[in-house]
Amino acid sequence: MDVRGTVAAGWEPVRDAFLRNFEQRGERGAAVAVHRDGVKVVDLWAGVRDADGQDPWTEGTAQVVRSATKGVAAAVPLLLHQRGLLDPDAPVATYWPEFKAAGKDRVTVRDLLAHRAGVPVLDRPLTLAEAVDLPTATAAVAAQTPAWEPGTAHGYHPHTFGWLLSGLVHRVTGRTIGRWVAEEIAAPLGLDLWIGLPDAEAHRVGRLGPVEEVEPAGSGALRLRPKREVTEAYRDPDSLTRRAFGVIDPRPDENDPAYRAAELPGSAGVATARALSRFYAATLGPVDGAGRLFAPATLTLARTEESAGRDRVLLVGTRFGLGHMLHGPASPLLGPSSFGHPGRGGSLGFADPESGVAFGYVTNGMRKTVTADPRAQALVRAVAAVTA
Repeated sequence: MDVRGTVAAGWEPVRDAFLRNFEQRGERGAAVAVHRDGVKVVDLWAGVRDADGQDPWTEGTAQVVRSATKGVAAAVPLLLHQRGLLDPDAPVATYWPEFKAAGKDRVTVRDLLAHRAGVPVLDRPLTLAEAVDLPTATAAVAAQTPAWEPGTAHGYHPHTFGWLLSGLVHRVTGRTIGRWVAEEIAAPLGLDLWIGLPDAEAHRVGRLGPVEEVEPAGSGALRLRPKREVTEAYRDPDSLTRRAFGVIDPRPDENDPAYRAAELPGSAGVATARALSRFYAATLGPVDGAGRLFAPATLTLARTEESAGRDRVLLVGTRFGLGHMLHGPASPLLGPSSFGHPGRGGSLGFADPESGVAFGYVTNGMRKTVTADPRAQALVRAVAAVTA
């Protein structure tokens, strides 16, 4: 395998782990990037741009990163709070009056961001056309009756989280969240990252596809075997788990240009690994002359636990801050201070304030993992070994 790119002196173990993913874990095409204290120390890519093709992955290849999009989108309400435009403890209905329907009048912005709003499912799934039409999709989540009393428990909102953020951000700013990210985050930082892929960039994006579930013996990889309860929940069409992941029906084709162009901040962002890493580096401090995104108080908010324990949707223990997933057994990052978000099937982005590390990994080979992909975890372990 021809691994392209650069690693700074001392960071060679990350390159070695990246190469082993291709040799031992069925990787087809991927990229990984790492910043430390605002300096890029790893920038690697290899393989093919399409999981089912032969064209090589190039320096500018981007991919759909699924729920890793949530980590970028979650920065928007934090930045709005930093600018004095959004109060986490105010009811969502203060900004979005329609949201108070069906007993949600006391749901706070904090509840919404911490997956406590109780609306991970919809009584009627949306078609793709409805899902990508933001007025239709946000109206659906605003009208939805909660699956549990808001604020009393938490459960991952795989798709509806994106529409919840879309509705809130649009009413606070008058802009769609995709436009806000483009103008306020991606452009200032020079990121190849989009929530709503422009036609002019479509040629850069590779195709996703399934890859074989393999794991080398003696690898030391995290092994999370699904409990029978979890397995059965994904199979049961009436379970909260199955319904939460199935709110778009039929399941969309993620390689469809219409899907990639949609502003779906919960699932359809497109990015390079370099962009994910640079974005998270900017939450920690200045990057290559560009100003930092988060003030110290905002960084504290991003890494502070808001929800923890048994997740009503994923049925395992999860930890969330204000929109970001936090380090824990179900979603291991670099350490206790880390915050970010995985994408189901592979991609991962996060920041670790204690070490000054920011990390981005994107792949076109989709596995069945939800929060802890073995390829991403192998790379994280290599980063941990370097920074120990």
